[in-house]
Amino acid sequence: MGCRLFIKIQKKSVIFLQQHLVRRYSFFLLGVIINSFGIALITKAALGTSPISSVPYVFSLRFTPTLGQFTFFVNFLFIVGQIVLLRREFQKIQLLQIGVNVLFSSIIDVSMNLLSPFAPQGFGQELLWLLAGCAVLAFGIYVEVSPKVLMVPGEGLVSALARVSGIEFGSVKVAFDVTLMSLAAVCSLLFFHGLQGVGLGTLISAVLVGLIVQLYRRLFPGIARHLEPQAV
Repeated sequence: MGCRLFIKIQKKSVIFLQQHLVRRYSFFLLGVIINSFGIALITKAALGTSPISSVPYVFSLRFTPTLGQFTFFVNFLFIVGQIVLLRREFQKIQLLQIGVNVLFSSIIDVSMNLLSPFAPQGFGQELLWLLAGCAVLAFGIYVEVSPKVLMVPGEGLVSALARVSGIEFGSVKVAFDVTLMSLAAVCSLLFFHGLQGVGLGTLISAVLVGLIVQLYRRLFPGIARHLEPQAV
């Protein structure tokens, strides 16, 4: 009798853990989708896209592939960079970032197409679109990181650089974003002899998104607690 009860409890525990894992991955994917839409909103504001999307966006303005397609290529390079930097320490489960990259890049293009009929008129509307995009992107990031299951390619590369260099993650993240913005600006000057795709909005989103993520953590702490990994 006791053995049967123990097996029954074990089965219930396994089912609970499986359901919890599905919930965590579902929230992670939801966060990735929200991120994609937030980036599209920021980009449509026409004040400069987010730092992580700045290089793909400048290239999409100059060449035929879309923002989403260039985003996929750049993020794939980020994944390769993680493998090169971490070597044997690279966790095989992080190869799922490739699938995440496909989803993320595809939804960016879908979102850009959905928003194509709309265009803000004047600086006031552009700023409102930018702020709305930052709010959406920040919420997506909060939802994405709360389950603690995977990293998106950009975050994964920053984490790898921090581990290899011994420098704090936040400092590497700032240097990473500045490098991307600088590269995008240089490419824009080469392609268009002026700044396109990089501007005030890029700087605002670089500063504001992280602050809004912290605000969401204070406003909605239950999301993170609900998705915390369960002890076995």
